[in-house]
Amino acid sequence: MINIVIFGAPGAGKGTQATLLAEKYDFLHVSTGDLLRQEVRLGTPLGQRAQAIMNRGDLVGDDIVVPLLDRALRQRSTLPDPDAAVDPWDRERKGLPHRPEGCIIDGFPRTVSQAQTLEFMFRKMERRIDLVVAIDVPREELVRRIHERAAISGRADDTEEVIRHRLDLYDQQTQPVLDYYRVSGMLVMVDGSEEISDTNHRICSVIDAKLNV
Repeated sequence: MINIVIFGAPGAGKGTQATLLAEKYDFLHVSTGDLLRQEVRLGTPLGQRAQAIMNRGDLVGDDIVVPLLDRALRQRSTLPDPDAAVDPWDRERKGLPHRPEGCIIDGFPRTVSQAQTLEFMFRKMERRIDLVVAIDVPREELVRRIHERAAISGRADDTEEVIRHRLDLYDQQTQPVLDYYRVSGMLVMVDGSEEISDTNHRICSVIDAKLNV
């Protein structure tokens, strides 16, 4: 089993790559962005709090995102009780639900404190983070991609002002996480400036090397 954090600035393609990797390697994919947006869609009190923060382009606080992530990892990383209600994630898979061979997380951690929290969460589950893949994309290319995404999705957090603010926050708060993982020896930088397939090929090469494929 291998557990991976996929890392990168807004617009770097973390979600896209994580989805592709989850399908290829049968990883559990947990996206904190998706978890938050689900809460927003459901109109929960937590989602209402998160929506205002996300629309400003600010980082959602640990008091909101950590419990969501912890719940998702615990619910989805073990086989469900056959007498319990079927988890939505299990319905997405055909056949009997099973335990994936690994886990890939995108959108978390965003700060060094969150990185330490994630390690603690994994230790409680008797697991560990094995690899951190950071997708490196030039800033102006990130802005172009997010604008392109906004034209398609109409997301409220993809305005020019919010985009610039989110990238500034990434540089200020999230970049130190790379140094944290670099010291641990888990970090691998991958060029993500080209086509999705090119980036995916590079990441798969890193994972295959880790799996000794």
